[in-house]
Amino acid sequence: MSNSSEAEQRPGLRERKKARTRASIREHALRLFREQGYDATTVDQIADAAEISPSTFFRYFPTKEDVVLQDDFDLLAIGSFLEQPPELSVVAAFRAAAKETVASVSESDLAGLRDTTALIMTVPELRARAMDEYSRTINVIASAAAQRTGRSPDDPAVLSLAGAIVGVIMAATLPWQGLADGEMTPKDMFDRIDIALANLEGGLAL
Repeated sequence: MSNSSEAEQRPGLRERKKARTRASIREHALRLFREQGYDATTVDQIADAAEISPSTFFRYFPTKEDVVLQDDFDLLAIGSFLEQPPELSVVAAFRAAAKETVASVSESDLAGLRDTTALIMTVPELRARAMDEYSRTINVIASAAAQRTGRSPDDPAVLSLAGAIVGVIMAATLPWQGLADGEMTPKDMFDRIDIALANLEGGLAL
C-alpha cells in the first residue's frame, strides 16, 4: 500500500522540484540583472548563483532572454481556464481564469513581474522577442479554447477569438512603461486587463 502511494506521489514531487528549480533560476537571474545589468550577466553566472550547471539552466530556459520572457502566469491561467464551468463563454471563462490567477500569485511573483517588465521595456532584444511571445500566446489560447469548444485549434473562428483576447490585453497593457517606472502597480495593470476582457465579452460596443 505504501509503495503504491509513494509511486502516485512521485510525479507530483518531481513537478514541484522542477518548479522550485525554475523559480530559483529566475529569482537569481533577476537579482543579477538588477545588480550588474542584463547585458553584463551571463548564463554561467546565473547558473552558478542558482547552484546548477549551465546545461541544467538550458533545460529550463532555452536562452537568457527566456528567463525574462517566460513566466508561469500562462500555465496557471490556462489551467484555470480549462477548469471553468462549461456554460461560460470562452471570453467569460478566460476572464474568470485571469482573476483566479492574479488572486493566486504571491507578492514576490508580482515584484518579479515588475522587474521583467522593466527589462522588456529597456532591453531592445527583449522587446523584439516579446512580440514573438504574443504570437505564441495566441496559439496557446487557441489550443485551450479548442479543447473547451470541441473545435480545431486551426479553426478560423477559434484563432480569431484567441487573437482578440490577446489584442485587447495588448491594448490594455501597452502602457507597461508606467509599470516599469513605478507609476503603475501590477494590480493596476491586471485591473486594466479585466476591463478590456469585460469589453470584449460585451462585444466591444462603444
